[in-house]
Amino acid sequence: MAEIKNATDETFEALVLNNDKPVVVDFWAAWCGPCKMVAPEMVKLAEKYDGVVDVVKVDVDANPGLSQKYGIMSIPTIAYFKPGSQPQGVVGFRPLDQLEQTFDLAALAAPKVGPPVRPARTPHMLHDPGHSAGVVSIHGAAGADPPVTSRMRTTFRGPQITPAAASATPASPRRARCG
Repeated sequence: MAEIKNATDETFEALVLNNDKPVVVDFWAAWCGPCKMVAPEMVKLAEKYDGVVDVVKVDVDANPGLSQKYGIMSIPTIAYFKPGSQPQGVVGFRPLDQLEQTFDLAALAAPKVGPPVRPARTPHMLHDPGHSAGVVSIHGAAGADPPVTSRMRTTFRGPQITPAAASATPASPRRARCG
C-alpha cells in the first residue's frame, strides 16, 4: 500500500520542496466536510502513482505557518508541486480522474499495456494550454518566470489562492474557509 505522508511547518520543505519526484499536497482540516471526500481520492492517487508521485497531507489548523505562507484561504486545496515547474492548485473536491487531467498525471503513469495515451485536448485547451477552468497557475515575480528549482520558495498566487501578506509583524492566524 502506498504511503501518504503528513507534512508539518517543519517538514514541508524536505517532503515537498526538496523532493526529486512530483508531489500532490492536500491542504485539509478535520472539521471540513469536503476534505473528508478528498481523502479517499488521495489514497487512490497514492496507490496508482506509488513510486512516481508522492502524496502529502497538511492539516491547516495544526500548521498555520504553511497556511499563511501559501495563502490557503479555502480548503480543501490540492496543490501539485513538480520539480522545475511552478506549482498549481485547485480548490474544492475533485475526483481522481479530474486531478489526473488537471495536473497531467497520466503522462507519469507507467503504461500497463502499450504506450501511454494522452487525453484528447479540447479547442479551449489548445487555444489556452495549461490554463483549464479551475486551475490556478502559480507564478513568480512580474515579467517572465524564471525556471523553478525544488529549492526555491514558492507562494501561491491566482484568483482562488491569494499570496501571503508580507509584513514585519506576524499576522494572527486565520481559519481557512471550507468550501
